[in-house]
Amino acid sequence: MENLKYLSGFNSEFSSEDPRCPESLPKGQNSPQVCPYGLYAEQLSGSAFTAPRSENKRTWLYRIRPSVKHRPFEKFFNSGVVSNWDEEDPDPNQLKWKPFDIPKVKTDFVEGINTICGAGDPKLKHGLAIHVYSCNTDMLNRAFSNSDGDFLIVPQKGTLSIKTEFGKMTVKPNEIAVIQQGMRFTVDLAEPSMGYILEVFGQHFTLPDLGPIGANGLANPRDFLTPVACYEDSDVKNYEVVVKYQGRMFVCRMDHSPFDVVAWHGNYVPYKYDLGKFMVINSVSFDHCDPSIFTVLTCQSEKKGTAIADFVIFPPRWSVQEHTFRPPYYHRNCMSEFMGLILGEYEAKKGAFQPGGATLHSIMTPHGPDFNCFEGASKEALKPCRVADNTQAFMFESCLGLAVTKWGAKTCEKLDADYFKVWQGLQKHFTGPKM
Repeated sequence: MENLKYLSGFNSEFSSEDPRCPESLPKGQNSPQVCPYGLYAEQLSGSAFTAPRSENKRTWLYRIRPSVKHRPFEKFFNSGVVSNWDEEDPDPNQLKWKPFDIPKVKTDFVEGINTICGAGDPKLKHGLAIHVYSCNTDMLNRAFSNSDGDFLIVPQKGTLSIKTEFGKMTVKPNEIAVIQQGMRFTVDLAEPSMGYILEVFGQHFTLPDLGPIGANGLANPRDFLTPVACYEDSDVKNYEVVVKYQGRMFVCRMDHSPFDVVAWHGNYVPYKYDLGKFMVINSVSFDHCDPSIFTVLTCQSEKKGTAIADFVIFPPRWSVQEHTFRPPYYHRNCMSEFMGLILGEYEAKKGAFQPGGATLHSIMTPHGPDFNCFEGASKEALKPCRVADNTQAFMFESCLGLAVTKWGAKTCEKLDADYFKVWQGLQKHFTGPKM
């Protein structure tokens, strides 16, 4: 059963112990000569040992067996995960994918991950990858761990029951989960599931700075939840741990469940967030606020104010503006914009963008409202109105140029060759003199 507690802050210290083993956390010493209940002490580091205190991330795990007890790694072949960004020629066109399908053959979460685009190099700990997952069965006697970076998981269809070394989380559509680098987890399903994954290499997601917004707004720290310790003591003859390492997949085998952590404490944890709790900041006068006001989480680059990846949502909200074209304006951007739709209709492309699909508008490729949206928004009465009710669209935005994989361009057979047509109806309305 899921048991969660408030995260409260992204660099605060937390602790948890399974109530079946009271006093299992050592007192005053992280790695005593003998741990309570005969446990092993193991530290999971999410940052360099010498990182500044405000950025240092680590958690102590007190477990039944240390995670080192496994057989050698071998290649894991049943995977669509790649990091070769030269499979296809660059494509500057506006791209749209029709909704991705649930597989017809038995496929678990790890087997159902396919890389759609990305940039950078996990070996250099710089870059990102965007994947979609589609699965229909539980991960039986199999866990997954990502040595390259963090996974931000966005379910679109079907609830995920995620078991981690730290405890359990149930994540349904309109919620997200973040499994940070090196954390082992497994996924069970209540029903077939499909969704999106944003992966960042070697860096971590944080809350964006609020600046002039002030102390309150956007995603509040107290609404993030982390699991409570819940150990599993089971001997399994052939338990698999699949690891993503330098962009490729490997598997090792062990004789027990890796989810045998009885207690833990630290500030490096998995967490979940309900997108419905996002506090929207929006315009109450003219012009159009930048989509940065919808940022839930960010992974910043070394250039101040520039993101390797932002996770942005466009939730239900009031739209109150004066003498202004209300939908997103036409623009060319120095960022790559990958959009997905969890539910409903995205206001700038009603009917042309379906839940479970995706779009990619690359760096400096023009995009914006389609013909129908422009015509309607140019003539509508400018009065306060609700926008995006029963809808949740999101965007993965990056300063990096994203390359589409062979799977994304061809194998998935979901790329919509007619996407460009949504803008072809736009007419010339110019009333000035001809020159």
